Order: sequence, then C-alpha cells, then structure tokens
Amino acid sequence: MAIFENLSERLAGSLKKISGKANLTEENIQETLREVRMALLEADVALPVVKIFIEAVKKRAIGQNVAKGLSPSQQFIKIVQSELERVMGESNEELNLAAQPPAVILVAGLQGAGKTTSVAKLANFLVKKKKKKVMVVSADIYRPAAIKQLEILASEVGVEFHPSQPSQNPSDIALSALKSAKIKFIDVLLVDTAGRLHVDSEMMTEIQLIHAAVEPIETLFVADAMIGQDAVLTAKAFNDTLPLTGVILTKVDGDARGGAALSVRHVTGKPIKFLGVGEKIDELEPFYPERIASRILGMGDVMSLIEDVEQKVDRKKAEKLAKKVSQGKKFDLNDLKDQLRQMKDMGGLSSMMDKLPGLGGMPQIAEKSGMAENFSRMEFIIDSMTPLERSKPDILNGSRKRRITQGSGTTLQDLNRLLKQHKQMGMMMKKMKGKGMQRMMQGLSGAAPKLNDGGFSGGNGKFPF
Repeated sequence: MAIFENLSERLAGSLKKISGKANLTEENIQETLREVRMALLEADVALPVVKIFIEAVKKRAIGQNVAKGLSPSQQFIKIVQSELERVMGESNEELNLAAQPPAVILVAGLQGAGKTTSVAKLANFLVKKKKKKVMVVSADIYRPAAIKQLEILASEVGVEFHPSQPSQNPSDIALSALKSAKIKFIDVLLVDTAGRLHVDSEMMTEIQLIHAAVEPIETLFVADAMIGQDAVLTAKAFNDTLPLTGVILTKVDGDARGGAALSVRHVTGKPIKFLGVGEKIDELEPFYPERIASRILGMGDVMSLIEDVEQKVDRKKAEKLAKKVSQGKKFDLNDLKDQLRQMKDMGGLSSMMDKLPGLGGMPQIAEKSGMAENFSRMEFIIDSMTPLERSKPDILNGSRKRRITQGSGTTLQDLNRLLKQHKQMGMMMKKMKGKGMQRMMQGLSGAAPKLNDGGFSGGNGKFPF
C-alpha cells in the first residue's frame, strides 16, 4: 500500500534521534518532535491535527517513567502509535445495519472520487463477508453511462440491480428501488448518487431530498485520498449538509502521503470506515486505525496479512500440494506457478512485505527492483515449457533451455535463476511438509528477510522470489 510511505520513511528517521537515550526529557524529545511535526505537515496532515497530535505526544512523553522491558525510544514509539490511533479513531467502526430490512446506505461524493466503483466494492464486501442479500441502484441521471456502469458492476459482483432512467427524478428512483427491495426481501440497498466537479447548492439540495425520501441508516462520503486536504475540506462541506456516518477513502494505493486519512476524523468528526486499496472489485478494506498506525511506524500489520492468506489462498490447492509433498513427490514447476499466482492475488510481494514487522523500506526496495516483473517473467518461462518439462525440470538440457528462453523472450540467466529458486522452494516445502503459502507466511512473520541475488533470505531459509 503506497499510503503513508513517505510519512513512514520520515518518521523512521526522526525516531532514530531518540534511540540510546537513558530517559525521556523535554530536551531530548524536542528535536524529534520538530521532525515529526515536519513529517506530518509534508504528509498533508491538517495543521490543527498536527498541533493536537504533537502536544499530546509531548505531554505524555516528557518525564514519563519507562515501562519495564522497554527502552526510552520504544516507549516513545509506543506513545506515538497510541496518539496516531487516537487521531484516526482508535478502533474500526463497522457499518450499522441494525434496521428493519432493507437497511439503506446512501453513497455521496464528488465526481471522479470513485463513488460508483466503491458502491460495487461495498456490495461485494457485504455479500462475501457479511452474507447479505444486496441491491444497488444509481440515482445519477447526469453522468453519461453512470447507470450502465453500475449495472455491469452489479452483474460482476452478483447482486440485484434496480434499473433507472436519466429521465427520472433521483428521489423517485431511490424510492422505487426501496419498494422493490422490500418486495424481494433484500437485506441492504445501496444508493449511488450523482457527483459534481465541485460542491454546489443544487447538488446538495438533490442529495438532501434523496436522503429524506429513503432515510438511510448509513450515509457514506467517498473521498479521493490523492487530493489530500481538499478531500478533507470537501468531506467537511458534505458533513455540514448531510448527516454523514462515515467515510470511504479511495485510491490510497496511489497516495504516498496519507494526510487525508490522518485528518478526516478530526475535521469531520466522522470515522473512516473503508479504504479503497486498488482497482479490483475485492480491494476494499475495513479501516483499522491500530493496524494503520502500526504500519506507519514500520511495525507491520500481521493481522491483515493473516486475513489475506485465509481469504485468498486456495485451500484445496494448498491441501493437494501438502499431500503431494508429504507423500514424497517432488514440488514441480506447475506447483511453483500456482504459488506465484496466489502471491499475485494477495497484492504481490511488496504488499505482503508491507504488512510484515521489521522490514522498514523493504517493500519499496522490492517494488523498485521489479519484483512484479520478475513474477511475470517467471510465469512466461514456465508457460513456454512442455507439460513434461514442467513436471520434470531435471530433463532440461541446453537445447531445451534455448527453445524455452526464445519462446518466452527471456535469457538463459533468467531461466537458470528460476530453476535455482524452484529448487530452493522445493526444499522449503519439504521442510514445511508442503503446507505452502500458509506455512510460508507463518515463517516469514517470525523472520524479516533481506534482499539477495534474486531472492530473499531470512532466519527460516530462503524465500525464493
């Protein structure tokens, strides 16, 4: 996740200043706090939020007795983490669906923030995670193809779509959908509203009328994280007009600063409920302040990583591979390709490393070193092999290697590296009795790997990507 990347790097440098100190005093934390303040301002965090945050950290840190087992720098980081959580809301706030079905969720925001996509992602979340029967409707009669876009996304997600026409009144559309949702015993109705390029009175009046017509239990504001403080100010303008219940922060994968996420709760008084972390339909994550604070301070987010493994690793394939290896059969290149694909489904290596503790800037190094391209290159090489070569890579001689590299557009060095890494991973699988990705994650969470000549190595052996 790109969000907080710059802030995390700056804070890591700032917090080093206090390491090695015998205790926490006003003098030895003043310089660190100055740098933390600059890091927050550069991350586009709202000035009032920065002031409150710095004062709170200073008040708690100065003269505090260091807890047993912690160094002064660890104690200071603990305080910073606690205050970051406080600024962002301390704990995850789930959607309130405690209403007589259908529970109505109204989604508002500016044009281009990703409202319609967020509606589809939210529908997908409610179906997959909350096991709800969902209907979506578009009350956006202005943007060309907005209704059609939602219909296509609804089909992709597998939820009910209530049709509407540009000639209809937005409030009538919402009421019609509510009536239909009751007849079809829908649990949750998601209403997508029209956006504008800027906040205007006509837009606000229209949304107020829709709100009054369907009386939503949740009114969510969709904000584009990449516009920083403008997102927070727009959220405030909407909150002054509508009784917002929460915020969905989109495009956080493209925002390296994170100022909006750290500011929106304080400025609007409303919690961030979800983060849009990518373009795929399942890339919407509940917002956990404690996990984000941990990630900002380079301490990883193992809980999210475990959830990713549980949700995205193909259990049947993992069990099949475990059985295969436990029976003494070799880990072949088809198995390696499956592991590569599962890694990609989890957001790639840099996304996984971002959630592991103690890796510092390693995810960025992995990204810059072209790990995603390496994954694709490895797949191309495997795809250029015959079924026999994939199952028995030991038969690869000079002529076969030349044919494979020519067919995949790669070099002999690429192929040899793949074979070396396959061998290493086969040995790792054997040690872990073939549990594959799940065991690998457990192993990695206890050992921070480091870059080597084509792979990663750590306390538990090589991670051959």
